[in-house]
Amino acid sequence: MSEGTQKDAAAPQAPQAEAVLNVNVGILGHVDSGKTSLARALSSEASTAAFDKSPQSQERGITLDLGFSAFTHRAAAPIPGFPGITAVQFTLVDCPGHASLLRTIIGGAQIMDTMLLVVDVRKGFQPQTAEGLVVGMLATHKLVVALNKVDMLPAAERAAAIERASQLVRRVLATTPFAGAEVVPVAACPAAGPGACPEAAAGVAALKEALLRTVDESVAERRRRGAAEPFLMAADHCFAVRGQGTVATGTVLRGQVAVGDSVEACETRTVHKVKSIQVFHRPVERASVGDRIGVRLLGLDAKAFERGLV
Repeated sequence: MSEGTQKDAAAPQAPQAEAVLNVNVGILGHVDSGKTSLARALSSEASTAAFDKSPQSQERGITLDLGFSAFTHRAAAPIPGFPGITAVQFTLVDCPGHASLLRTIIGGAQIMDTMLLVVDVRKGFQPQTAEGLVVGMLATHKLVVALNKVDMLPAAERAAAIERASQLVRRVLATTPFAGAEVVPVAACPAAGPGACPEAAAGVAALKEALLRTVDESVAERRRRGAAEPFLMAADHCFAVRGQGTVATGTVLRGQVAVGDSVEACETRTVHKVKSIQVFHRPVERASVGDRIGVRLLGLDAKAFERGLV
């Protein structure tokens, strides 16, 4: 071995990035059930479209478009179907609750691996709760129910009220493919003060564990089937970055994409080169089915392509 080779062999190797599985969770529920507040409580990362940032949403006080945020949670053992992977990034897709925005809700449904159904513990199932459940049945067979706003119940009656609401939810789910789904009491915006609501303090952590238990071999099978197919991404937002090109954000529905590839924006029927890819602000060289990404495309007119397929 030459001296140069010996030096190369002795040089410290750069640590490899940890493999992280992305799982997409659609958040659905009736208007004012606390979906966006719950997404905020769960999340550690936010996209440019998270938490009702649009002026129209803030003015009206309701979710009008899909919002995206994420958190990473670690399992004690490798995820079923994904040998060696213990870290899961949950991408939360905050869907509108209003019935008039059903088209937008369905746009979120097509990318779900699992669904988080938010139910106001004081009101139970409402019309749009049921509509969200129907949309979820078309998209996935995995469900967790967040029984939200438990901190608003009188302390003396809280435990009994939570049990009644949980039993009602379970009775409704018993007639659907989601029979047996976990029901987790939680408070997205708990009242201040130590011990004000013990259920609220434990709720967010319990909800993350419940979501982790929905990730099983069926997710791996969907990924395997989609990986071999031609690349297709559902783009939900598109914006120009001065001097850099146009960024389209979305979820990879099938196949893979890498920096340097050429892709077609279906709506404009134009072909563009992929200059860079990011996953929640983290640069990557390649993305595959199930990933939530932003791709920087040369020559794409952001005004002509707002939402569609790539």
